Amino acid sequence: MPDILTITLKPAVDYATATDHVEAGPKLYCREPRMDPGGGGVNVARAIAKLGGEVRAFVVVGGTMGDRLLSLLAAENVPVLECRVAAETGYSLAVTDAETSEQFRFTLPGGSLSDTDARMILEQISQAVPQDGFVVLSGGVPKGLPVDFPQQVQAVVAERNGRLVVDTSKAPLQHLIHHPAAPLDVLRLDRGEMETASGREIRSIADSLAFADELVRRGVARIVISGHGAEGSAMVAGDQRVFCHAPEVPVRSKIGAGDAFLGAFTLSLARGEPPEQALTWGVAAAAATVGTEGTALLDAPETEALMPQCRLEIC
Repeated sequence: MPDILTITLKPAVDYATATDHVEAGPKLYCREPRMDPGGGGVNVARAIAKLGGEVRAFVVVGGTMGDRLLSLLAAENVPVLECRVAAETGYSLAVTDAETSEQFRFTLPGGSLSDTDARMILEQISQAVPQDGFVVLSGGVPKGLPVDFPQQVQAVVAERNGRLVVDTSKAPLQHLIHHPAAPLDVLRLDRGEMETASGREIRSIADSLAFADELVRRGVARIVISGHGAEGSAMVAGDQRVFCHAPEVPVRSKIGAGDAFLGAFTLSLARGEPPEQALTWGVAAAAATVGTEGTALLDAPETEALMPQCRLEIC
C-alpha cells in the first residue's frame, strides 16, 4: 500500500468541556475538560490510525502549546514529523450547554509565521513527501504564509509522483479554485465554500454536483467532494456523479467529522478501492465521529457497523 503523509500547517490543542447553561453575565463553571490534538491534518492522521492504517503526520508546532500537542499525539501512537517554529501553536475551546445540548466553538489563533519559516517548512515538506504516496494537506494556512502555499506543496508532491488531497479554507482555497496551477487529485469543500467560490446559492445536491463538475472540467481537481453535513457527501470523479446518504445517528459533537471523512476516504483510496467505495467509508467515518463526545474521533468497529447504512445514489 502507498505511504500516507498528512500535513498540518495550523494545528491546535482542542479543549472540550460542558457547563449547565451558557448565558452572558454570570461566571460559568465548567466540567473537567477533555484535551485532544487537533487541526485538519492531525485529525486526518488520527482517523487513519484508528482505522488501522499506517500514516505519518507532518506538523508545524511552536511554544508550550506545541509541546502539549506533540505529547497528545504521542499518547495516540501517531508517528510525527515535527517542524518547529518560534510562533506559539494555537488552541480551540468547545463548550456544550448541558441544558440545550448546543455546542459553542471558539478558536484562538497561534502566532504569525515569517518568510524564513515558509521556506523552511516547504523544504522540510519536500524531504517528508513519500515517493508515489498519498499526501493530505488539511486545515487552515497560518498568517504569514503566502496564499499560494498549497500550490507550492502541490509542486513538491508532483516531483515525487504523489497524489495530493486538499481540504483547506478561506483565501488559499479560493486561490486554488480560481488560479489552478494543475489539477489536484482530490479537493474537498463544504456548501458555504462552494457558494463563496461560485458566487451563487447552492440550494440542492444537484447544485453542488453541478459546481463540482464545473471544477473538474476546469482542471481544478480530478475528484471534487462537497460535504453536506447530516445529509451526506456528494462527489464528482471524472464523469461519475454520486451522492452518499449519511446514516441517522445521535449527534454529540461535530468536531472532527470532516477530518474523519478525509482520513477514511484517503485510506480507502490508498488501499486501491474505487472512489465511490472511498466515499462510503468517508461518510461512515464522519457519522461515527459525530456520535462521540467533544473532540474525540471515530471508533473503528462503529465505522464498519455504519457502512451498510450509507446509501450510494448515482446522480
